[in-house]
Amino acid sequence: QVHLMESGGGSVQAGGSLRISCAASGDTSRTNCMGWFRQGPGKEREGVARIYTSTTGTWYADSVKGRFTISRDSAKNTVYLQMNSLQPEDSAMYYCAADKTPLSCAVVAGTWLAEEKYWGQGTQVTVSS
Repeated sequence: QVHLMESGGGSVQAGGSLRISCAASGDTSRTNCMGWFRQGPGKEREGVARIYTSTTGTWYADSVKGRFTISRDSAKNTVYLQMNSLQPEDSAMYYCAADKTPLSCAVVAGTWLAEEKYWGQGTQVTVSS
């Protein structure tokens, strides 16, 4: 079992920046990738970004490319999401995710799917205009 704990969420004004963190614990020896999903009110949960734990390979949703950057600190089993130029449409609950199987790291049709994941409890990000 892998346990994930998010932190760093909060409220910012449009155009501002925020960095959220996700610390993994438990049996992380077989984790291949970690990343972030988000879900706003009335919206589906969508993949935002992910990174492989053993390499620097990354993926970003088109909606955040150029604004968000995912990174990792392998020694701390922690991933970060630096969010710049935040807009109201970025407001959502952000959930950390880790793969259960290697296939759950794959991007299908340009989307990182939510199946076969360990989940954190989420951290709220609110952007006001």
